[in-house]
Amino acid sequence: MKFLVIGNGGREHAIIWKLAQSPKVDKIYCTLGNAGISKQAEIINIKVDDFESLAKFATENKIDYTFVGPEVPLALGVVDFFNSKGLKIFGPSKKGALLEASKSFAKDFMQKYNVPTAAYHTFTDYNSAKQFLETEWEENKKVVVKADGLAAGKGVVMCQNRQEALVAIKDMMQDKSFGSAGDKIIFEQWLEGQETSVLVFVDGKHFSIMPAAQDHKRVNDGDKGLNTGGMGAYAPAPIATPELLKQVKEQVMPNIMNGLQKENIDYKGILYIGFMVDNGKPYVLEFNCRFGDPETQVILPLLETDLVDIVEHTINATLNEIDIKWSKKSAVCVVLASGGYPEKYEKNIKIFGLDTVKENEAIVFHAGTKKDEQGNVLTSGGRVLVLTAIADDIKSAIDKVYAVIPKVTFDKMHYRKDIAQRALKWINK
Repeated sequence: MKFLVIGNGGREHAIIWKLAQSPKVDKIYCTLGNAGISKQAEIINIKVDDFESLAKFATENKIDYTFVGPEVPLALGVVDFFNSKGLKIFGPSKKGALLEASKSFAKDFMQKYNVPTAAYHTFTDYNSAKQFLETEWEENKKVVVKADGLAAGKGVVMCQNRQEALVAIKDMMQDKSFGSAGDKIIFEQWLEGQETSVLVFVDGKHFSIMPAAQDHKRVNDGDKGLNTGGMGAYAPAPIATPELLKQVKEQVMPNIMNGLQKENIDYKGILYIGFMVDNGKPYVLEFNCRFGDPETQVILPLLETDLVDIVEHTINATLNEIDIKWSKKSAVCVVLASGGYPEKYEKNIKIFGLDTVKENEAIVFHAGTKKDEQGNVLTSGGRVLVLTAIADDIKSAIDKVYAVIPKVTFDKMHYRKDIAQRALKWINK
């Protein structure tokens, strides 16, 4: 079998790493890729939004399945385009991807189909939003301000009071900090609790829930500093108790599946559900239409079933015919980022020590890396590497990953020292 993977980050490296384990796979291609991906896949130089060239490549090279990593090509309709050419592709349709591409669409969908979520208000112009805050919102009341469109996981601002919310809406709607993603915004009720991510394989008719994960969005220890794409994750997340997952399986997911079918949404791929757990109840904060990054780097290492089989059953709408098995172990990953991320940072810095890490110590997933003409691996992005350790329990996985990090170095490297500490607090309650 031949696979084409669209994307070039740590998530895509993890997908390729898992696909490469399948005895069914002979060849993997990756569009754009990175230095780590190039060891397991042939890199092709086609942009992720050049659907015509991607489909032409898939046809000419007899690609069996295309696997879409990032949200942008999904939101732009790559699945619809490939399907129109008779090509098999893993991911939701353009309408399905709206669940991530438009937060207002997602909130309206949740409200319509009784999916538990926070109360919200939607605004399409700055003056209306400003007037609402000044006349309807208490001065010291917390509120969450969200850009409606895609903002690389950074378009959410947690505001402690009205003044912070006024700054956030000006930043989004007038100063265009997230471009057109902030043309429409949402004010959302502030929920207290902890977040967890539950990812689900969905084939349009059936679903299969993966082990819950928990991401760490803030750039610095103690959840301080700016929002990022994610600085580390762990799975399974103990906050997602068997009781909570039972609620997701028996109450939340059936309503979502009913909504997808009623709206004639062709959804075959990954549905990522971000929950806030408040007093043991799951409230949906957001949907993503693909694997999360860095959640993928802790979920896929725990998958024991062949990912190729899951892809085939998902596309054929037969997920009910496969028993997907997961390891009982725990996984923790830590992101090694460029100094200055998520704001200004340098690129083209040489990385040392990659060859000294053995896979039984940690799996090294490349995110923002490239090779120079001499074969040296250099930094090329904000999030550079993701190190994942697997062990019998969360504490052992934490110790294992932090023991190996000193082997890998590059100038101004930054990482959080407290990934998965929340899990230990939860376990020790």
